[in-house]
Amino acid sequence: MSKYDAKTSKPDDIIKDALEAFDKSAEHDAHNRTAFEDDIDFSLLENQWPERVRRDRELEGRPCLTVNKLVSMGRQVVNDARKNKPGIKVLPVDDQADPDTAEILNGVIRNIEQSSNAEVAYDTALEHAVFGGFGYFRINTRYSSDDTFQQDIVIERVSNPLSVYPDCYASSADSSDWNYCFVTDSMTKAAFEKAYPGAEQSDWAGEAWQNMASPWLDGEFVQIAEYWTREKSKKSILLLSDGMVIEADDYEKNRETFDALGLQVQGQREVDSHKVRQRIMSGAEVLETVEWAGKYIPIVPVYGAEVNLKGKRHFRSLIRGAKDAQRMFNYWRTTSTELVALAPKAPFIGRKGAFETDAAKWATANTQSHAFMEYDGPEPPQRQPFSGVPAGALQEALNASDDIKTVMGIYDASLGARSNETSGKAIIARQMESDNATFHFVDNLSRAIRHAGRIMIDLIPQVYSVPQVIRIVGEDGEPDMKRVNQEVTEQQEDPQTGEMREITKIYDLTVGRYDLTVSAGPSFASLRQEAANQMIELIRAYPDAAPVIGDLLVKNLDWPGADEIADRMRKAMGGTEEGAPDPQMGQAREAIQQYASALQQMQQRLQAAEADKSLEARKLDIAAYEAETKRISATTRETRLPAGLYTDG
Repeated sequence: MSKYDAKTSKPDDIIKDALEAFDKSAEHDAHNRTAFEDDIDFSLLENQWPERVRRDRELEGRPCLTVNKLVSMGRQVVNDARKNKPGIKVLPVDDQADPDTAEILNGVIRNIEQSSNAEVAYDTALEHAVFGGFGYFRINTRYSSDDTFQQDIVIERVSNPLSVYPDCYASSADSSDWNYCFVTDSMTKAAFEKAYPGAEQSDWAGEAWQNMASPWLDGEFVQIAEYWTREKSKKSILLLSDGMVIEADDYEKNRETFDALGLQVQGQREVDSHKVRQRIMSGAEVLETVEWAGKYIPIVPVYGAEVNLKGKRHFRSLIRGAKDAQRMFNYWRTTSTELVALAPKAPFIGRKGAFETDAAKWATANTQSHAFMEYDGPEPPQRQPFSGVPAGALQEALNASDDIKTVMGIYDASLGARSNETSGKAIIARQMESDNATFHFVDNLSRAIRHAGRIMIDLIPQVYSVPQVIRIVGEDGEPDMKRVNQEVTEQQEDPQTGEMREITKIYDLTVGRYDLTVSAGPSFASLRQEAANQMIELIRAYPDAAPVIGDLLVKNLDWPGADEIADRMRKAMGGTEEGAPDPQMGQAREAIQQYASALQQMQQRLQAAEADKSLEARKLDIAAYEAETKRISATTRETRLPAGLYTDG
């Protein structure tokens, strides 16, 4: 990186090219920027009445209501994406790429996202795309601390999408084909002088920039711009005798190491590459030049619905087509409110001269309460009756509300309204109608995150290129420390014998080619809760599974101490904290099983003996019962036979 030098830092050709590119980009993208401002002002800032109409109604003392239905509907899309955050998955591509190293890269990217609050950058960009038509976030590098040269990759949000001026010739769904880009900003004169002492305090001189009605364009601030360029370049790659492909510059830097390993160059060829530079510019000179390590401009767009007409790309927000329906809804709700509010102010009707007595009270009868009012003439004045709720205005408001839902593709089921469906499948099917209608916004975020992952995969070998210990984050959000770009010794289970043995591995982040995929789904917390619910259902259906998965169930429950309880259950079941079998616990379990088997046999013998005794007692009971039965039978027969007919036979 070359810092500012007041004597040599005035390349007029770069300034000229930058000004021309800036004006061209601003002109080409002016329609999207104007539409973005109007959409954001209409939906989020709720300026939904024409200024002239609002002013006239306020002067007349008439209501001018805004019942904004667009924000809640737009939040349905944004918050649904928050619950189903796209995740980056790194995959090995060539024979030099290692699946275990790919998992390390996954952990590095998750750590980058976690430590830099990437979800804020993603959500901000998507919200701008939903309500304005486009949004941005960016990839950057920062020193790990003030006392080190190690750098970290970070993901930052772009809070003002209008500060970005993209390549007007680009056509990709992401920024992978951008060859230039501007990011404008402003600094106070004091901060500018401190950062660039001796530099000329000149505003950015682009014609489009100066024509903008910006509140920053005053005497207290200096306008600057990041000017990103991406130019084609050539690099030489070498094929070594072990099949490794390496850049010629890297080979020369480590030639002694390769010679010691006996590796020789087997082939060489020139390949196309790209060189990216970042120039910090005022309107008069280049203040600072940074040689970017990657091959992509690290500004990532998130687009809304895209339409290409006559070579111009139009990015449409979710709410753009619903603005007219929202205006109608505001008008009819205002009209119905106004009609109902005016109903109590209906005038009194009476003959001429009926209001001469207590004229002041009659004049304020609609606004003040009076204990009594006198009138002139035989007949008292009569108030006009209330005409009722304006049904026509209310019906038109309902029609406008339905129009908003139809245009945006978000229906009552997604807004929580009850319907005739009673089964879960039917309700989910109705909710998915809205998800399908707005899914392209979430999918565009996935495309942007995929390109962000591509940028990070390109940067990681450059930023984490030396032997070091880095933090990675697992899928469950648990951090871990890994040694990279050096030999490490690890414990690994032998798949044949099941014994633990030591192996030596190298997680080299600078070797091999990797690709990635992006999938959107529930967050790990949601998946964890769902897993716990499914385990509970399994135990209910099959209780014998409880001793087998009990520790996993407790681990997935979301309450304090769950992990500690799971560890205790695992130990009680004969496992260690790492999940591997404990030999001593295994022997103890075998002894317990033997004692339990012997005890069971003794219980069976005891039950058999008790059964024999009960059988003898039962036989005695039966004999006594038979004797008693014969006695009763004989007594009954002697009583019923007539005299003289009784015989022993």
